[in-house]
Amino acid sequence: MLDSIALILGTTLMYSTPLIFASLGGVISENSGVVNIGLEGMMVIGAFMGATVGYYSGNPWLGFLSGGLAGGVFGFLHAVACVTFSADQIVSGIAINFLGPGLALFLSRIFFSGATMTKAIDLNNKMPRPLANLFPRDSFGYYFLGNRYATVYLAFIAVFIVWFILYKTSLGLRIRAVGEHPAAADTLGVNVKNIRYWTTTFSGVFAGFGGAAMSLAIVSNFRPTLISGHGFIALAAMIFGKWKPHGAMMACLLFGGAQGITVFLGQFDLNIPTQLFAMLPYVLTLVILVAFVGRSAAPAADGIPYEKENKI
Repeated sequence: MLDSIALILGTTLMYSTPLIFASLGGVISENSGVVNIGLEGMMVIGAFMGATVGYYSGNPWLGFLSGGLAGGVFGFLHAVACVTFSADQIVSGIAINFLGPGLALFLSRIFFSGATMTKAIDLNNKMPRPLANLFPRDSFGYYFLGNRYATVYLAFIAVFIVWFILYKTSLGLRIRAVGEHPAAADTLGVNVKNIRYWTTTFSGVFAGFGGAAMSLAIVSNFRPTLISGHGFIALAAMIFGKWKPHGAMMACLLFGGAQGITVFLGQFDLNIPTQLFAMLPYVLTLVILVAFVGRSAAPAADGIPYEKENKI
């Protein structure tokens, strides 16, 4: 019984990790007033870059950082379009969701002899399990915490860091002020465009980390179907989490829990089509969130371009 619980909990943590990173990216960006539905494309390019650099360098940490950097470049492009040129933020995000997978496939064909997926990373070069030796093998602690990749712990540390910055620092106050009333923040000397540039860029960095966590920990390569909607799930988790880092984390854990139950049930011969099992995490997540999560309200200036002469 304990082994089954540990399996479900461990799988929950594993599948929640990429979503937590990406949803934090959405939290950071949208608290400053920039809608980022391009998380999917940023995760894809982060997954590709993480797997590619991890394969060629043999260093998972270098791959992980490269994935974040690649996502950050796309976040910067989103900032250029939305902040500098006041482009429609939804349209820009959609463009990134097309550009990310397209560029990943194009580069994959260049670096891997025409293949649309990267070569598998050696198991010894995947992300490490830093707590593996702290628990006896086949124990509850090992399956729940000890057998987890480093990205799991980093994701929860990132939640605390983002929460602390947003709610316990003057920088966080400025970010939230820009997202609620940029004109008022501007009159108090806050550089609205700089805040939005940095937060949107770091939004891409976190989404890239989420993609790299998929290709360097959960699996060991990149393929076109690897992300398959996780960026949109992270976006939904951010909304259901009321644009707060801890709320988004809980929503991601809910999806991961549904995935963990699916993996657990998949061990048994239940004569249920595999397609229904694949749908279960998404259906459970939607049903539970819609049933138990109250009305969410975005920051007042979310999605509204700001120019000095405009009054919001």
